[in-house]
Amino acid sequence: MGGDAATDGRFGRASVVLVHGIRTSATMWRGQLARLAALGIPARAIDLPGHGARLGERFALEGARTAIDDAVDAARSDGGPVLLVGLSLGGYLAMDAVGRRPDAVDGLVAASAGTLPRGPGLAGYRAIARSIAALPDRGRALNDRMTRAFLSPAAADDVLAGGVALDVMDEGLAAVGTTDPIAALARYPGPVWLVNGRFDHFRLEERRFLRACVDGRLVIIPGATHLVSLVRPDEFAAVVAGAVAEVERRAGRRTGRGADVARA
Repeated sequence: MGGDAATDGRFGRASVVLVHGIRTSATMWRGQLARLAALGIPARAIDLPGHGARLGERFALEGARTAIDDAVDAARSDGGPVLLVGLSLGGYLAMDAVGRRPDAVDGLVAASAGTLPRGPGLAGYRAIARSIAALPDRGRALNDRMTRAFLSPAAADDVLAGGVALDVMDEGLAAVGTTDPIAALARYPGPVWLVNGRFDHFRLEERRFLRACVDGRLVIIPGATHLVSLVRPDEFAAVVAGAVAEVERRAGRRTGRGADVARA
């Protein structure tokens, strides 16, 4: 599956926009798209610059922002509320998006993005990325081995199906380091779900992120690591479905439709 992927929805339903992590693509969301489709929830997964169908492009923050904004606007045109969901790099960019355009998004699920992208941690991560990029295959074999070692065969296939963005790590990390997720969350009045795997190494400052939210909740998924949507797909889909129900409830309350939003 190349390029942006989507499920079909009904006019007026809440729509979900899914933003992938670094080096992956829209295909990492295939399992989530299938689960949401089974629940009648329309969803689309996008490719960021330099990833998936956009391999070969340079990753830049403004290009990533445009990709997310365009997807949110397309979802909004379906006529219902919009839930923005991002994981890892996608989580940081999703927080950035709601901080920039708080009225465009009705709810946020930010997964595996609970550490500020700053200081020695970010510098060390960038140094590791540059070392891996210097390998003869730019780290492709290492990436594939790690993916298949820590994910189920189906999840690994989803991650690798859209290709591996071998050349974006340093640029992507540098770009996310210029964002301010704490300030972005503080500017966003809508409901936020911060979702982390129990064993995620990016959980270090999750409570600080939670305190920054105007209307936040923290969800810890037992047994999950950093790639929480792939390691515990059913549990993650349940969180997203619950968030959809909540943004639909709030939208119905605002429009006087109440609980009349019908599921497919």
